[in-house]
Amino acid sequence: MSSIVTRARLGSAPDSWGVWMPDSPLQTTSTRYLDEIAQAGYRYMELGPYGFLPSDPARLADELAQRDLRVSAGTVGGAFHRAEELSAITKDALDVARLAAAVGATYLVLLPAMYRDLLSGELVEGRQLDEDGFAQLVRATEEVARVVREETGLRSVFHPHADSHVETQQQTYKWLEATDPQVVGLCLDTGHIEYCGGDSAEIIRRYPQRVEYIHFKQVDPAKMSVVRDKDLGFYDAVQLGAICEPPGGVPTAESITREMWRLDPEIFVIVEQDMYPCHPDAPFPIALRTASYLRGARLAR
Repeated sequence: MSSIVTRARLGSAPDSWGVWMPDSPLQTTSTRYLDEIAQAGYRYMELGPYGFLPSDPARLADELAQRDLRVSAGTVGGAFHRAEELSAITKDALDVARLAAAVGATYLVLLPAMYRDLLSGELVEGRQLDEDGFAQLVRATEEVARVVREETGLRSVFHPHADSHVETQQQTYKWLEATDPQVVGLCLDTGHIEYCGGDSAEIIRRYPQRVEYIHFKQVDPAKMSVVRDKDLGFYDAVQLGAICEPPGGVPTAESITREMWRLDPEIFVIVEQDMYPCHPDAPFPIALRTASYLRGARLAR
């Protein structure tokens, strides 16, 4: 079946260049990111944190055209489980979606808030939502998806994330069962699912009609044992090297390739290797090797 998957569209994201913030002295510049993602052979990319790349659509379109780059999606995060946050999340989502739509994107990726402080790893709320909280998260993701579609035409996909209230395979299934497939799809991030002990290939087998967008990353099983034993937060896990360069971890590209025949043959496969912070010279050679590896594994073209 793997011979079918030659039309999936391979891209990457600022995340793979160590970019987590709109602006940080620990990050590479937006110009260098754009130059290097194009030089690495990727033709598709995400916008990353709003404000990292130019927010003026004409200027951004010009920067992309100079490098023959195309945008697959924008991303926005928020505490969807808190009703009082919905208005602010919707505004942020529309800001990102309008920019993404103006430069030809197809999707908006919705990220749930983390229950730990991103940098310190300290718990800022409970690890589990009660039923009311989970129901609110579902309502809010659907509401934001509807507004974004009506106002910008972008399709929204929800991204389960480590240290969030939808992080495990079972929590992902629960979200899928509770949401309307006509309203919102799933962004399957292979690294975050495996980070939490899940099986990304099994999610594709069970819910192929819901997997509309893929973030590909791998985790190092040995280092993930340390993360679990020490109950490390995501930032510390990244510093440890738990999110590793392919093909050094799981899931393998081949395990995903075997299931890709079930999905849209032109699905976006966006590489995300969390590297914040990193030396500015580190991402480019990794990006070159990763693109070559994934094409060799026939995961995408």
